[in-house]
Amino acid sequence: MKPAASIILFTTLAGAAQGLTVVLAAASIAGVAPERAQTGMLWVATGMLLAALAASFFHLGHPLRAWRAALMWRTSWMSREVIVLPAFIALTAAWALAGPGSQASAWLPWLAIATAFLLWHCTAMIYACIRFIQEWAHPLTVVNYCLLGLASGACLAGALAMGLQGDAAFANHVAPWAMALTGLAWLARGLSLRRNTQLKSRSTTQSATGIQAARVVQKSMGMTGGSFNTREFFHGAPVAVFRAAKPAFQVLAFLLPIGLLALAMAGWQTAWLLVAPVQWLGLLIERWFFFAQARHPQNLYYQVVS
Repeated sequence: MKPAASIILFTTLAGAAQGLTVVLAAASIAGVAPERAQTGMLWVATGMLLAALAASFFHLGHPLRAWRAALMWRTSWMSREVIVLPAFIALTAAWALAGPGSQASAWLPWLAIATAFLLWHCTAMIYACIRFIQEWAHPLTVVNYCLLGLASGACLAGALAMGLQGDAAFANHVAPWAMALTGLAWLARGLSLRRNTQLKSRSTTQSATGIQAARVVQKSMGMTGGSFNTREFFHGAPVAVFRAAKPAFQVLAFLLPIGLLALAMAGWQTAWLLVAPVQWLGLLIERWFFFAQARHPQNLYYQVVS
């Protein structure tokens, strides 16, 4: 599939903002929330969610008709996402306005956690429900969206606590959780990568073309100038770039952040300023690879240029 920059930005920004909100909610419930920095961090999460929402509009052919997407909520996971996302943005902003110590702060964290996981589920199911793209049609897609969001949100929470207020105590609370979540996210993503390399396509050249000969060899794609099918269902990157993406995102999104978190726990607080941007760069590559690795069955037909 062709990775769209708008969707890559949307999923990584929104995922990290959801993770940040969940971490703050869990910390608030546990009584270890950074009281001085909490409001500012919630506004950062709200801003990231709004930026993600704005990025998603660039993927639409007619942005002014976006509201109509919600009408199919009974059958479409994308429609459900369109409904849940603004609700989560409003909830995060309301919590930021309420501030720590208010009566609403007693129940808003619980609602924020539930809504964040509902949003992750809706976003992931947009892809996991597409049965003919075997790389996506698996429960690990949902697990990965949740764990990658939690890991990036935890790293961002520690970085913001240090950057906004120099709150080393909260950062030290978050660090082991961020490391554990990053490790779990790496494990789950590794399992999905292993599964995808072992997949055998249910479709064949014979089933794609309808020609039931024992050996079918395609010599032309049947057109000279290409079409929507030849542009939107292939990533278009050189083979070397595609192969380099997998180790690159594993190093940047998982290995280096775990190492930086270990350094932060050992006392080198400057590591907090590096862990979030390094991990986000890795997650951008990971999300590009998520789309690029997906093999649409139609490419069995539209595979040869000339």
